[in-house]
Amino acid sequence: MFDGITIAGPRINVSPDFAKLAQFQISPTSFQQQLQAQIGGVVIGGILEKQQMTDIRMRYPRSDSLSVEALSRAFVFLPGGQLKPIRQVSTITLQEGVAEIERENLQSVGIITARLNNRDLGSVVGDIQQQIAAQVHLPVGYQIVYGGSYAQQQQSFRELLLILVLASLLVFTVILFLFKDFKVALVIIALAVVGAAGSLWALYITGTPLNVGSYTGVIMIVGIIGENAIFTFLQYTDSLKNNSRDQAIVYAISTRLRPKLMTALGAIIALMPLALGIGTGAQMHQPLAIAVIGGFVVALPLLLIVLPSMLRLVYRGTKELRPL
Repeated sequence: MFDGITIAGPRINVSPDFAKLAQFQISPTSFQQQLQAQIGGVVIGGILEKQQMTDIRMRYPRSDSLSVEALSRAFVFLPGGQLKPIRQVSTITLQEGVAEIERENLQSVGIITARLNNRDLGSVVGDIQQQIAAQVHLPVGYQIVYGGSYAQQQQSFRELLLILVLASLLVFTVILFLFKDFKVALVIIALAVVGAAGSLWALYITGTPLNVGSYTGVIMIVGIIGENAIFTFLQYTDSLKNNSRDQAIVYAISTRLRPKLMTALGAIIALMPLALGIGTGAQMHQPLAIAVIGGFVVALPLLLIVLPSMLRLVYRGTKELRPL
């Protein structure tokens, strides 16, 4: 952990004696300019080099290696041209390093950073915020801003949440356009959103943090469940033309049983090495794999049990479903 305090190197502090300067008729401005010329030099002109103006700086000999003793033996010019040692008109001391002042948007800032060790970013920042709220009381005009990776994570989460909401609305719109039935669209989108709970459940029991990768897996599960529910409902409406409602539901589920199992088992088997962290770079995609596997595990009972039950419940009061 770094507390944000950066100590600069030692510095030479020259404190002028204004009474002595007035006695020898040296103005503070002249004293400062002569001292600056001896330490850093003075720009006396420029030269055009490769379409860029380069300053010409006049410097005292060995000014780049000037020590405190050498500076105390240096001289300043009096108005009459005489020389006077700097130590007679000022006090020269070597001061230890002081804290640097950083500014952002014209405000002084102190940036505190830390590295994580076997902890996820969200829980660590949550603990920090809790401790600060309980123990730190800021004066008026001070504020705490959490930036860095945490700020980027929160921005990514907000964007992914917006994508998840828009994706759900688009799926709902497509279903409503296809079947022209608000109740069916509502049932399917509700199942898709509930299926995302499987991904969160898998992340929770495995202790995997919710990050960008796992969030992407949740969005994928919503689309996969919505797609399978649409195909199941299409099989149901086609079978309803020649069968009763219960027979149509059984036919739709039995027809879509093999594709659902093949899709779920194939995805789970393919993602299992990533979920277990096997292979080089697998840990990077491990949250995505865990979220998708958890979503598929919950999607199967939703599509095979909950969806037909909801269809039978929604259309129990009707004699016949309008064929497409």
